[in-house]
Amino acid sequence: MGLAKTEIFTDKQNQIAQYAKVFGHPARVAILQYLYKLNACVCGDLVDEIGLAQPTISQHLKELKQVGLIKGNVEGTSVCYCIDADNWTKMKEIMSEFLDQDLNQKDCC
Repeated sequence: MGLAKTEIFTDKQNQIAQYAKVFGHPARVAILQYLYKLNACVCGDLVDEIGLAQPTISQHLKELKQVGLIKGNVEGTSVCYCIDADNWTKMKEIMSEFLDQDLNQKDCC
């Protein structure tokens, strides 16, 4: 069987692509903004705040958790989510390095 397309790229390139994908949906951006605004773990308040159905919110939370930007803790019958500060810092470093590539470039055309 052939290589998966992602296997021909570096780990850093794949990580940048994963971050870009997770930021590619406004619901996930809104969830991250809400979690930062509260500066606390959220348990079930997202449906009213974001305005999407619970299964949709759950899918977005799953994607954010898979990329490591949020973490979840089980409390009773619900899962509470908050920003994973260490991974958020790591993401900022990786994305800043990628986005700042133009700072030392001369005009090519």
